[in-house]
Order: sequence, then C-alpha cells, then structure tokens
Amino acid sequence: MKKIFEKPKSLKPNVMHYCPGCGHSIIHRLVAETIDELGIQERTLGVPPAGCAVLAYNYFDVDMGEAPHGRAVAVATGLKRVLPDHVVFTYQGDGDIAAIGTAEIIHAANRGEKVTAIFVNNGTYGMTGGQMAPTTLLGMNSTTTPGGRDGARDGAPLDLTQMLAVAEGSAYLERVTVATPKHIRQAKKAIKKAFQVQLDGLGFSVVEVLSPCPTNWKMSPVAAYEWTLQEMTKIFPLGVIKDITGYDEK
Repeated sequence: MKKIFEKPKSLKPNVMHYCPGCGHSIIHRLVAETIDELGIQERTLGVPPAGCAVLAYNYFDVDMGEAPHGRAVAVATGLKRVLPDHVVFTYQGDGDIAAIGTAEIIHAANRGEKVTAIFVNNGTYGMTGGQMAPTTLLGMNSTTTPGGRDGARDGAPLDLTQMLAVAEGSAYLERVTVATPKHIRQAKKAIKKAFQVQLDGLGFSVVEVLSPCPTNWKMSPVAAYEWTLQEMTKIFPLGVIKDITGYDEK
C-alpha cells in the first residue's frame, strides 16, 4: 500500500501541549512540511519568543533560538546576518508580534531583512489567560475587556500586516487561515512561498495566519473555527497583501 500522508520529518514525535482545537499544531505541521519539501532542514533556524508557542523547540526538529518577548525578529536578524546561508523564521503570536514586538518587525521589514515571520493571529493573549490583544475585535470579550472591546476606549484592531506593506523592504505578505481544509492548503502554499522568497534573497516575508483559540474564546473547537472564518475575516480579509516576486501561483 502506498503511503500518501505521514508526519513531517522536521517535526519531533512529541505530544503537543496546545489546547484542543488550537490552530498552532496545524500551522506547525505546515511549516515542517515546507521545510521538508524545500530540503532545508539542516540549515533552518527557528525563533519562537514568549507566548503559546514558547515551547516550539520541543516540536520543530531544526535548530532553534529562543527570543525574549517580542524580540524574535531582532534575534532572527542577528542569526541571518551571521549565517546568511541559513533559512531563518520566527513563529509569533499576535500578542507578541503586534504589541511588544511592533518596533522590531516594522524596522526589520523596512530594512528588508531576509527572514520569514509566521504571524499567528487569534485575537487574544492566549498563554496568559485571554487578555485583550492589539488584534482583538471590537465588541469581543476578554479578561481585560469583559464588556467587549470599545473602540473609543481601546482603539481599533491593529492590522499589522497591512502596515508592513508600506515598508520598502517587505517583499511578500499574505493573510491566510486554517479554518477549513481548503484554507489549510492555501496556508501551506503561502508559507512555502514565503520561505522561497527568503531563499531567493528578495526581502522580508510574512504569513499571517488567522487561527482559533477555543479556550480563551470560550467556544467549542467547531464554533471557534467557524467564528474565525465568519467574523475575523471581516476585519482581517484573507489574501495577498503585497507581492513583489512575480512568481506564478502553482
């Protein structure tokens, strides 16, 4: 019998700690499949900071460099400049990349650092108990906005990826989700393209992935995936935001 699906070589055989229904495990698999397909496992460096993915080094079977909260792109920049023949990616949640890490990613994009950021947007601070994040939707309850996010008081959700599009050095930015099998396949294409942009030395690349957080949203996994697709995409529309590559879609 022909085997048509198996665990990626670039994922360790460890049980993941993520909550049931969390999208992180799916996104981990997509990143690992990309590493395998591009044949870059031995020269890939991953950089997770604080957040739900702080233990990503337990799952990716590549060299990893842990970063302080929000500083993953700064660490990745240093690694890439010292080891330019390596493929360097960060794996960051919205509470990390779009709050304490805002300065790092904006300036890395502006400089055109040849690294790739995987930006997981679930609209909440997942690891620390569900506080309001920069990406929390208006009206959305959190532990710090029990009556819902108020635009007059809290501001609007921050569309970080759109902001990065105006940076001169950003080469490829796309927003995807893992809400359905079809969207998972599209997310895989985007992640692979972002890595290829880095391999070709074209500049800074980001894939933002809209992902459910059933625990902090207080929803069932099924309802959380539906809400991701039906509600989050109204504020964070899916699609290519910037692409200077000229690559044909396959």
